[in-house]
Amino acid sequence: MPSDFLGQLRSTLSEIESAGLYKTERAIDSAQDAEITLQDGRRVINMCANNYLGLSNHPEVREAARQAVSDYGYGLSSVRFICGTQTLHRRLEEALSEFLGTEDTILYPSCFDANGGLFEVLLGPEDAIISDSLNHASIIDGVRLCKARRYRYDNNDLADLEARLKQADADGARHKLITTDGVFSMDGVIADLAGIHALAEKYGALVHFDDCHATGFLGERGRGTHEHCGLFGKIDLTTGTLGKALGGASGGYTSGKKEIIDLLRQRSRPYLFSNSIAPPIAAASLKVLEMLTASTHLADKVKDNTRYFRDQIASTGFTISGAGHPITPVILGEARLSQDFSAKLLEKGIYAIGFFFPVVPKDTARIRTQISAAHERDHLDRALQAFSDTGRELGVIS
Repeated sequence: MPSDFLGQLRSTLSEIESAGLYKTERAIDSAQDAEITLQDGRRVINMCANNYLGLSNHPEVREAARQAVSDYGYGLSSVRFICGTQTLHRRLEEALSEFLGTEDTILYPSCFDANGGLFEVLLGPEDAIISDSLNHASIIDGVRLCKARRYRYDNNDLADLEARLKQADADGARHKLITTDGVFSMDGVIADLAGIHALAEKYGALVHFDDCHATGFLGERGRGTHEHCGLFGKIDLTTGTLGKALGGASGGYTSGKKEIIDLLRQRSRPYLFSNSIAPPIAAASLKVLEMLTASTHLADKVKDNTRYFRDQIASTGFTISGAGHPITPVILGEARLSQDFSAKLLEKGIYAIGFFFPVVPKDTARIRTQISAAHERDHLDRALQAFSDTGRELGVIS
């Protein structure tokens, strides 16, 4: 390696660390759950996993994965169109379509891949993509791969979205696609999907939403943001993950109109050139969908836990963002403060990570807590006490 390039890398890393923006990883020596064991043996309450329904370590989910290894093997060593499609994969795609209220579904290694392989297949230089300003990085990267004209509207701002739709029409766009997160994961804000769809209908646009932080628990039956917004059975296109509420492993999907899914199978590069998801993941995900279809108990519990935690932490004087979602960010502002706050929480037995630039905009650093159905009231009360004590110690609240 050239010495000047190595020196540049070291300098960049040093600048990141000096600015208080260096991210470290804490090693966990147990399964994911409401309580986890760290590498040093400490047992702590996990307040920042995407394990919304507490299914990452559920015995029925583990058993389904174990049985699939026995019946179908560990992996396919191939892509889908060569020899990587098992009956498990089609069963899962059909089950997801039924659960989401769509015509068809296509599986990907991750939702990042689903978003990365979406836009360039559907749209060309004559078309327009209108994207929310706070969309996930995977949507941003997917849009960058597409040759369509790009328009950006202010977060969840329908007036600005309408202005961008008018601009796209004035610029002669052939087709228009609006893309948004269903839930904005840094803030716990739920997109106004009903309003977006109304504008899309008015201006003849398609709508795509990434529902990674909603599928399984948002809405009356946990179907996602579209059900929450009264749009079940009426959506064009959604992407999502199997790696959060739906078991917490890996894998993603795109679901929507059959013709869209058919075309993605023919031309979507992350699908065509990536191995099939592993059989244990497919089988475990099928079990999860079966459980969630049979009962809303877990979705109801995470909603109850969310209401309790949000009400209680807001009453202590912290500034929190979002509403009605298990993502409950405690806004601190400074990156270094968020890291110091996180370290003190860990000393008190609470595992919660500081988020700062470039994950969130500068001067909006936070501790992003995430509530789970695996949390019991005692877990939440202990976390609330730790936040309150730490907030006073560091002068965040009085």
